[in-house]
Amino acid sequence: MAANKEDSDIDDILTNEEELEKALCVLAGSDPENCSYSRGYVKRQAVFACNTCTPSAAEPAGVCLACANKCHDGHDIFELYTKRNFRCDCGNSKFGEFKCQLSPAKDEKNVRNHYNHNFNGCYCTCDRPYPDTDDQSNDEMIQCVICEDWFHSRHLGCTTVDPEELQEMTCEACMNKVPVLWTYATYFAVPPVISISDPEEEVEVEEGAEMEEDPESSKSRDEEPSTSVEHTKQEKAASRSSPCKRTHEEMTATPEKTMTKTVVCRLKELEAKGLERLRQGAVFWPYSWRSKLCTCMSCKRIYVAAEVQFLMDQSDTILAYENKGLDEPFGQHPLMALTSSMDRIQQLEVIYGFNELSTSMTAFLDQCVAEGKTVTVEAVHQFFEELRARKRRRTNAGYQ
Repeated sequence: MAANKEDSDIDDILTNEEELEKALCVLAGSDPENCSYSRGYVKRQAVFACNTCTPSAAEPAGVCLACANKCHDGHDIFELYTKRNFRCDCGNSKFGEFKCQLSPAKDEKNVRNHYNHNFNGCYCTCDRPYPDTDDQSNDEMIQCVICEDWFHSRHLGCTTVDPEELQEMTCEACMNKVPVLWTYATYFAVPPVISISDPEEEVEVEEGAEMEEDPESSKSRDEEPSTSVEHTKQEKAASRSSPCKRTHEEMTATPEKTMTKTVVCRLKELEAKGLERLRQGAVFWPYSWRSKLCTCMSCKRIYVAAEVQFLMDQSDTILAYENKGLDEPFGQHPLMALTSSMDRIQQLEVIYGFNELSTSMTAFLDQCVAEGKTVTVEAVHQFFEELRARKRRRTNAGYQ
């Protein structure tokens, strides 16, 4: 019985460690000590908004991880996950008299920054906050790789894959912004299941279904790949990868390694096959999809005109950012670093202590709220003194 409990405790430790790593992997790729402003428009970094300094009525602004920690400590901060090509706004003209403590000399505005309603704390097509206290559905939120907005899965116009196997997603609006992506989606994206009126009733739309009356098109459909379930299996087998399991080469590859130089335009070759996908709903892509985009000069001009040239860069992905961050020394949480060097008993003691502190602190704060008390320094000191007293009583009892 004791052995089973210990195994269960070890499973809890591993679960806690995985949750810690997931929570920190976004922050790990950004510098927590130095303002990123001097680095210019950073390729990708964790970005935050300060509702205290720039409330929703003000111009939207974002600050880097270091400024969120140092300059806006104690403010009403909300996390925006990551943004690409963003330069820290902390202390510029949008903040009035407030100056950045880490990098005070800044331009009035960062004209190349892109802002959306996320900077006002709102997300998705429903323009709701997150977390949303009025939303009881507990819906998964997914980020579009182009506009970087977050969407409830029920508002994507399609059925999503399992949350544990989420791939890169492009919302319908961004697909229409770059319509050539629909051609690639026909051959390389996850087969669509489009929602019809009632979100509970869905119908699967197989690729090329609307072309069945055309003999030539039907012939092409028999000869060429479709986005049916069978083709999806063939595509996975050919690439030796799946949405949730990536090879080391896929995770670390550069465009030079993964993209072969084409003499003819790959996009035109696909268009010539005549297959089409229903242009409705968000699109989910396998992790290797960017390597399949044509990079001839004509296609590059299309990406630049639509301001999506970053799609040609494999290192632009969130996966690449997280992997890079976790390779850095500060990518490992101190608690994980501490427990990794301990034996099983020591690990259990640390986890128990951490859980007790967390539970006690939550109960203490809840009690203050319920009683309408202000959390004072004296009250906090008394709280920790009571914790130490309980620990001393347990320790003394152990020696009796």
